[in-house]
Amino acid sequence: MTGLAINNPTLPAALPAMPIPYTLQSDPWVTGLILACFFLTAWVLARSRGFLWQRGKDFLLNRDRPDLFSTSVGNDIPYQLLLLGQSCILTGLYLFVCYQALYSFSSVSSTWRWIGTYVMLAALFFFVKWLAYLFCGWIFLDKGKTSAWVESYATLLYYLGLALFFVVLSAVYFVLSFKIILIAGAVLFLFLKILTLYKWIKLFCVNLYGCFFVILYFCALEIIPCLLLYRGLEQLNNHLIVKY
Repeated sequence: MTGLAINNPTLPAALPAMPIPYTLQSDPWVTGLILACFFLTAWVLARSRGFLWQRGKDFLLNRDRPDLFSTSVGNDIPYQLLLLGQSCILTGLYLFVCYQALYSFSSVSSTWRWIGTYVMLAALFFFVKWLAYLFCGWIFLDKGKTSAWVESYATLLYYLGLALFFVVLSAVYFVLSFKIILIAGAVLFLFLKILTLYKWIKLFCVNLYGCFFVILYFCALEIIPCLLLYRGLEQLNNHLIVKY
């Protein structure tokens, strides 16, 4: 019967297999990282209750030193590192989601390389900015103001990670268009820069020299690095397209 079926010209030929199109919802790397970030945030908030709230209050109230009644001291350092790592992961995921919305992937085989590259790029960008803040503070500012700003910068990164979690989650599982994803990222970016400028004004604008310093500081350490990051992303994407 098998031979008759194969040699029978009246039977239709087998249809070619249709590949399943790639989607972010079906990508195990994307799903795994989102779940990991969710459980990480829940664990940190459960173990260090009130930590983010206290850091937010210190940021808005412009405290140069920790509150005497604050419970977030050296024991919170591991949680701070975990939140910083989460911010790097979610920033990399957001960049990957934006790229996937522009240029659809055909398979899931190489997406982990793209995600890993974007995550490492985000971590490198945040780390270089941290070094630049320390270097400029060491030259132009006193130790107290430099420490206060570096702590405020870390606070902004904590909250950036939390906000990006909801953006990435919505973009992946509600299949948002590239325009909406880009608008959400632009709103977060502008809000982050507004808070940065607010903190600098509170810390440094005590005289005319301080205001002039804030303008130079903002242009040199906020606007120019973002432009360089954009150009670097273009070159990186071209390289990854050719390689993978």
